[in-house]
Amino acid sequence: MTHSLVCPETVSRVSSVLNRNTRQFGKKHLFDQDEETCWNSDQWVTLEFPQLIRVSQLQIQFQGGFSSRRGCLEGSQGTQALHKIVDFYPEDNNSLQTFPIPAAEVDRLKVTFEDATDFFGRVVIYHLRVLGEKV
Repeated sequence: MTHSLVCPETVSRVSSVLNRNTRQFGKKHLFDQDEETCWNSDQWVTLEFPQLIRVSQLQIQFQGGFSSRRGCLEGSQGTQALHKIVDFYPEDNNSLQTFPIPAAEVDRLKVTFEDATDFFGRVVIYHLRVLGEKV
């Protein structure tokens, strides 16, 4: 059964936060399911899961005008180096977008946002969900 794999034990890191204002734009807002909060930055998010997972979908909700035209999902197990799983191509809108992921068993993911639609390279994300199952 497919469900959200991000849990309280999942360790997340981000490339940066707009104006270092973690209270208003911090990484915690990626997963809080609150329509009023967001993460505002420019490059990447890493997730370290407490156990091996099988990823099947990635869901992202951008703010229109502040999305990326291309994204890359990488993953690994344990101390192995990250390897590319899939490239994905978001639309520049406010809808929750779902990207199918080829079967990948990992305990670490990195989502990189490339070619931002904003002139200054900013990306605004309201929701980031990793769907699949625990292995």
